[in-house]
Amino acid sequence: MSYRVFFNAHAARSFRKLPRNVQVRCKPDIDALKDNPRPFGSEKLSGVEETYRIRVGDYRILYEVHDDVLLVLVVEVGHRREVYG
Repeated sequence: MSYRVFFNAHAARSFRKLPRNVQVRCKPDIDALKDNPRPFGSEKLSGVEETYRIRVGDYRILYEVHDDVLLVLVVEVGHRREVYG
């Protein structure tokens, strides 16, 4: 079973604004969510239903897992000082 990975409009815009080298570093981790939406090192965010985060250096990828439809929805990508606010 493979999940589909989609970006919401805000996350897609945020991802495109990241420096190219950061995009290259984040892309494999985002693609890996297709096979394992809860990889080692991911953490569930408290207070938000089914939302997780993975770290890529100083950058964070926040995403929701929808197991019923095999979907991973990326909701935020950005520097750690900006994504939690």
